[in-house]
Amino acid sequence: MTSSWSRPTRPNPGRKFPHGGRAAWAGCALLPLLLLTACDHDGGDRPLPGSLHGEHTGEFEKAALAEGSRLVITTQGGVRVVGTDDDSVTVGGATLARWDGDGHTHTLDLPCDEGDDRTRDNCGGMPLVRVPTGVTLTVRARNAGIDVSDVRAELSLSTVNGDITVQASGTKGARQHLVTRNGSVRATGLKTRAVDAETVNGDVDLLCTTSPDTLNGVTRNGSVRVTLPADAPPYATDASTVNGRSTVDIPATDSRAPRHRLTLRTVNGDTEVHEG
Repeated sequence: MTSSWSRPTRPNPGRKFPHGGRAAWAGCALLPLLLLTACDHDGGDRPLPGSLHGEHTGEFEKAALAEGSRLVITTQGGVRVVGTDDDSVTVGGATLARWDGDGHTHTLDLPCDEGDDRTRDNCGGMPLVRVPTGVTLTVRARNAGIDVSDVRAELSLSTVNGDITVQASGTKGARQHLVTRNGSVRATGLKTRAVDAETVNGDVDLLCTTSPDTLNGVTRNGSVRVTLPADAPPYATDASTVNGRSTVDIPATDSRAPRHRLTLRTVNGDTEVHEG
């Protein structure tokens, strides 16, 4: 994937100006930032509204997000995301990042260029991103894990060749989507109305603090284990395996149109559901 990030616009010494152009440029340099923006007809690489960049490098530092906004993080490596009570998105250390978007949805890209030492930590690493705790979060990673904690919102997390780990996150009214391949999905303190957790080679291990209406846990080579609250309602449970055993230790519903459903499937491993 080819990525880029904002850089300050520098004048071209060889550029030809129309009559009076040099005077107009000098006037722009002496006016406040608002007028500089109006005078710079070339557009340049300027920060988007609400975002800040480094004073000298043009690198992303932080951006304010309103409650209920959606943040999409894309990376060729992994990422660690921590929810905070602040209203801004920030990246840790010297992490290079590119910010884009407007309105309700914004994207934070962590660029990866193996030939550029400045982005090496983004390639298969786990840079830290802090986000407002109530921001709807989507993460698309590759060749490393995703670690999310204290993000109390809807989650959509996907990676390849890495684990997905969630701690004290989610919200009671949202669907959580947790998908990897060649890695495990593990969640503790998960709040959700519905959850889809899938992998191919790895375990699915979910500890829920709310009773979801529906829960789907699927793997092929690994076990699926689910723990529900002690006061969980009766469920219609479909738990199956080929080479393993199934254990269902929760009340079963006798309704023909059950509100609460569990589906746990694997080929090589166990399926288990318990009350906490």
